[in-house]
Amino acid sequence: MTREKLDKAGTYRLPIGPYTEGHLPTLEVEGRVTQQAWRLEAQGMTTLQIIAPLRENLKNQGYDILLDCSGAECGGFDFRFNTPVLPAPDMFVDLFDYRFLSARKADDGAEPDYLSLMVSRSGATGYVQLLHVQPNGGAALSVNPSTPLPGERTDTPLVQSLVTHGHVSLADLDFATGSSELGPGPFASLQALAAFLHADPARRVTLVGHTDTVGALDRNIALSKRRAAAVLERLVSAHGVPRAQIAAEGMGYLAPIASNLTPEGREANRRVEAVLLNTE
Repeated sequence: MTREKLDKAGTYRLPIGPYTEGHLPTLEVEGRVTQQAWRLEAQGMTTLQIIAPLRENLKNQGYDILLDCSGAECGGFDFRFNTPVLPAPDMFVDLFDYRFLSARKADDGAEPDYLSLMVSRSGATGYVQLLHVQPNGGAALSVNPSTPLPGERTDTPLVQSLVTHGHVSLADLDFATGSSELGPGPFASLQALAAFLHADPARRVTLVGHTDTVGALDRNIALSKRRAAAVLERLVSAHGVPRAQIAAEGMGYLAPIASNLTPEGREANRRVEAVLLNTE
């Protein structure tokens, strides 16, 4: 963290919509206002790659996203200068390359708390500002960019297995029977895989879908590829992984890891694996 500013009893006009027609929609919230800034190593990274794991982390903690926009979508210059930002060199906002989100968390029987994130970059440096408004007695927020940002926690068991064996099953993924629609998650396997890929832009994997032996081979190959493609899209949209680092294929029932004669075996065979193509 490069800077922190605290107001024990303050007010923040939280943006909840883009700046349009001379007006920025805001929600006035009161409480303990904490404003923090971080500077990060972001060589080769986009603002989406910086904010995506932070957004996922907030969702995991129960926050609902109120506004999620970038640059011109937010309102460009007018949005930026109607939003409080810590001064340089602790925080920097490129008017043509920034992202913003605001969020709300309301637990049963408790006052809600609110926050916003502003993310930008300059050269090889990324900038993150968190502005958090807690009600009196509210719990501390766990959003430290040093924890969820790409490049961290690449020593997880999933990554170790991927590097050691060249492939790993993403065992926590959830698909409806006969469907290629991926459940809402979050999925720890995708978080770990995304961090591994973000840590080095040269790393590439192919996602390979597999099925049991129920149905014709051509249909199973098509289904398994659609499932792998759904995982690819989730890595791109929710975790900010560049498409150039991932591909999707389907093997149908041609590479079982268990007997298809039992329900347990068929369940094990219905999977998506990540196959490591290179590490350098």
